[in-house]
Amino acid sequence: MITARARRTRLMTGAGALGAVLALSALGGTSVAATGDDAPGSRPAAQSPATQSPPAQPPTQDVSDARIQITPQHGTYGVGVDDPVRVTVADGTLTKVTMTAVATGEQVAGALSADGTSWQATGPLQRATRYQIAAEAQDAEGRAVDSYATITTTSPANDFLGHVSPEDGSTVGVGMPVSVSFPQAIRDKAAVESEFQVSSSSGQQVVGHWFNDYRLDFRPESYWKAGSTVTVRMRAHGEERTVTFKVGRSQVSTVDARTKQMTVQRDGKTITTVPITSGSPEHPTYNGQMVISEKYRQIRMNAATVGLTDKDGKPAYNIAAVPHAMRLTDSGTFIHGNYWGADSVFGSVNTSHGCVGLKDVAGGGDDRQPAAWFFDNSMIGDVVIVKNSSDTSKLAPGNGYSDWNMPWSQWVAGSATR
Repeated sequence: MITARARRTRLMTGAGALGAVLALSALGGTSVAATGDDAPGSRPAAQSPATQSPPAQPPTQDVSDARIQITPQHGTYGVGVDDPVRVTVADGTLTKVTMTAVATGEQVAGALSADGTSWQATGPLQRATRYQIAAEAQDAEGRAVDSYATITTTSPANDFLGHVSPEDGSTVGVGMPVSVSFPQAIRDKAAVESEFQVSSSSGQQVVGHWFNDYRLDFRPESYWKAGSTVTVRMRAHGEERTVTFKVGRSQVSTVDARTKQMTVQRDGKTITTVPITSGSPEHPTYNGQMVISEKYRQIRMNAATVGLTDKDGKPAYNIAAVPHAMRLTDSGTFIHGNYWGADSVFGSVNTSHGCVGLKDVAGGGDDRQPAAWFFDNSMIGDVVIVKNSSDTSKLAPGNGYSDWNMPWSQWVAGSATR
């Protein structure tokens, strides 16, 4: 499985930074932002850029010789609607490739080559749309391998200076910061930050913070006010673009790893309490404030993506369709459905490799299950807080949208214009 991170070329220096970014965006080409690995796996006890996954250890299989490559690579923003999207395999043949709009589930048509070694999207792509490409292949001995990548097509507003999240016109939860990912390193941070003006109809003060040369986030001191409207104005060389999004109802869910219960509060009132299973003592879940950044009705979780294999290279687990999965960190923390655990696990034992598991059924087709309910009642930007985990590492604020773990004074100090 491919777990390549987005790569960027460090070309931007000095006063030319702003113009260079604008030029790249105007070309409508591929701009790449920092993201985590494309498929969830398992976070070892030591903090690392690995991904997390379920505790189950299904039957393993021999490692396949087939190697899949997806182009554009995972985490790519600003993909042109006419740019080629291709999947190739070496030392094997492709058995299945799908390209799906994450928000709607609509599939993009594609064509497989006669020899089964390549696939290319043939259907039209929509602007400002996130797509997931899922590919499966096998080698000459029939050993299977799979790979996933998520890409986002260009948006005239969102890709003006860098890629801005959330998308223009979207509705998000109260924890969703404004996050700008730049295609190249920014050297003159003050000059670039000054081209952004972020305001809220709530009147909250909004301040920017640089996590690195490629990422600039904006947030208020506390969560956005429910029902408010946030406006992002960007200026460069006399041009201006505006991204506007709405903040929905307030939903904050607190996972207590000690009691193994999750309390869901909406607009300050508790609406339900759900039994969960979180990270085992060997692989404890991060403590801290996390934000839902992606939602998948089903996603594969493969231990090989993070090196959890035996001496022969066999993955510890490879689960094809983990239901109702929602990403909490770039390093791979998910809250997801768990159909392999006994009913007695939920609310009583922590068994996962770091994820938060809710009771579910295979395929995720039972709306009465806790995982299905939580998935259907959650949106991008909702907050999930984990407390009382035995994990002693510190959740990095830049790991996903975990911005809220940074004290306000430190956040303000990370602005280049203050």
